[in-house]
Amino acid sequence: MVQEAEITWQRYRRNFETYLRLERGMASNSVQAYLRDFDHMARFMQEHQTEPEAVKRDDLLQLLKQMADAGIEPNSQRRIIEGWRRFFHMLVVEDAIPDNPAKYIDLPARPQHLPDVLTDDEITQIQSTFDLSLPEPARNYVIVEVLYGCGLRVSELVNLKLSNIYADDQCLQIIGKGDKERWVPINPRALDLLQTYILTIRSHIQPKKGEERYVFLNRRGSHLTRQMVFIMLQNAVDAAGIHKHVSPHTLRHSFATELVENGADLRAVQEMLGHESIATTEIYTHLSRETLRNTIAAYHPHYVKK
Repeated sequence: MVQEAEITWQRYRRNFETYLRLERGMASNSVQAYLRDFDHMARFMQEHQTEPEAVKRDDLLQLLKQMADAGIEPNSQRRIIEGWRRFFHMLVVEDAIPDNPAKYIDLPARPQHLPDVLTDDEITQIQSTFDLSLPEPARNYVIVEVLYGCGLRVSELVNLKLSNIYADDQCLQIIGKGDKERWVPINPRALDLLQTYILTIRSHIQPKKGEERYVFLNRRGSHLTRQMVFIMLQNAVDAAGIHKHVSPHTLRHSFATELVENGADLRAVQEMLGHESIATTEIYTHLSRETLRNTIAAYHPHYVKK
């Protein structure tokens, strides 16, 4: 009986992997994370002699409590519950079960920590640290401009291809998480800098075999890595004397915050950032409210009264 239950769980695991990859179009890292969570659930349920079709909400709550007691962070708990919901949704679609037992499990609240953002002046300070007479610093100037001007993930920037630049349309074709395509407008300044870099700097670099299509290359002809961009930006932030926790993702946060604070439609921002859920984009409304609160605190006389 135990062996049969294990075989059943393994069969559903294979189905779940196929479902995530093909039907949901998820990236490999996300699929592997969901499968690790699935394996944890499967072991727990087998220990309690519970087959996939027999799992109840109370069983999942018991497992969730066990994980919380073990110190699993709320963000990880959210991902785990979302994975459960996807798995049991698959079973509902397959008519294996009538209802999703994970559907009504509340997700832990998101932490209220808001990421640091950079002002437009601080972006200028960072860019002013680059010596534009030298190829690599000039390239780095353009990288900062594109990250901030387009709100790209660093992985999207380092994987940007020459064929992804549609200059006539002032757009970039971006392949984001889960290989999902989106079109991101690029402002005339960033586009001009990008084209100048390609014509005057990149054209003098001999790409290595297989690297010919990438936009941003190092001096040896290989495309940049995420780590290279992170280190470059951190050095520039230090040189600019900015005392904030800054990473390439900070430029993405800053891009979105500027849009929301200046009245951009949240759905449009979601589309440009490539967020699957509007809830992810809503953090920028919190950032906007925080800015307003800080402004009032700084300038309204009653805020300093006790």
